[in-house]
Amino acid sequence: MLALLGCVSAAAIPNNDGFPNPNAQQSLSIAKDAGGLLPNVPLPTKLGPGSKTTFQLIAFNELFEVAFFDSLLQNVTKGVEGYKINAHADKITKILTTVRAQEEQHAIAADAALKTAGEFSPAACQYQFPTTDLAGAISLAETFTAIVLGALQGANIAFAKDNLTVPIQLISSVIGQEGEQNGFYRHLIKQVPSESPFLTPVPAAFAFSALQLFVIPGSCPFPLANIDLPILPPLAVNGGPVAAIEPKDQRLSFSADLGGSDKGKTFVGSDGSKLWLTYTTGQQKPISVPITNVKWSGSKISFDADFPFEKNVMMGFSHAALTTAKDFQSVDDLVGASLAAPGVIQVENTSDCKKLADDI
Repeated sequence: MLALLGCVSAAAIPNNDGFPNPNAQQSLSIAKDAGGLLPNVPLPTKLGPGSKTTFQLIAFNELFEVAFFDSLLQNVTKGVEGYKINAHADKITKILTTVRAQEEQHAIAADAALKTAGEFSPAACQYQFPTTDLAGAISLAETFTAIVLGALQGANIAFAKDNLTVPIQLISSVIGQEGEQNGFYRHLIKQVPSESPFLTPVPAAFAFSALQLFVIPGSCPFPLANIDLPILPPLAVNGGPVAAIEPKDQRLSFSADLGGSDKGKTFVGSDGSKLWLTYTTGQQKPISVPITNVKWSGSKISFDADFPFEKNVMMGFSHAALTTAKDFQSVDDLVGASLAAPGVIQVENTSDCKKLADDI
């Protein structure tokens, strides 16, 4: 996984504002930076298994996001090489300060939901980010926010199955807030702010697996097994964890190490005829295509697969999985049949309007 990340910088959550356990005055200060108070509606005192895992994943992710935006803010304000801003420095600093505080609020709220129900709440790990400049950091923020927006769709399904209405409203408000963020990030990286009419769903296990790329192995102060989600081997696309590609039909290359997967080991050395590459895009059923040019180096597989853009209009964020089956009816069916995932794909949809990004 470290090889996929390339150059990384280590980071931890901020501690200058009392986060993640601020006192009353610190909580008010965070709220002022964030632009709003924490919810004060009554939280459920009991969570079903799906809702518990969902809140744990949300808390795990939000702690990572706080660390990311704090690291980015520090790099910008200290003028670290690659993060120096030529213009609009005050505006960008204010925006990043606001976003960091909003992510702190999200993390505190998820922690409160778990503790109110008497459930385990994850603490922060140590993190690593594969960015060396502002443009790369904003691009990464856009990508992981797209994954979050996909995972939160499933969160609401979990809460609905457990008949918990209050979290559905709270999470729906966060979906809108994260969408506001991502439109801005897309604008900065010269993409149409709203990527597609229906955003791509992401299974919770795929989101949890993707987050492991940013966690320094062994740094979490709790067993990862406390969160009841599998961690799948990462699936690289075109040689990296994220592939930014043109909007057209094309062939993509994929690779993964299946050595750590009991299920994957049974396919090591095979010709790939019983494996498929399965894409998820928008609110369509998963799209499976054959894999070709299969090569093995020990437990490491590399292969190619067609990316059927034109037929499926796969603009914006899609993800891929190496699967042992095809013809899935929903994205939730993918997890049990996946050997490696998610492969993250961003189809560029450039904008020609005047951009703040041109000046920073």
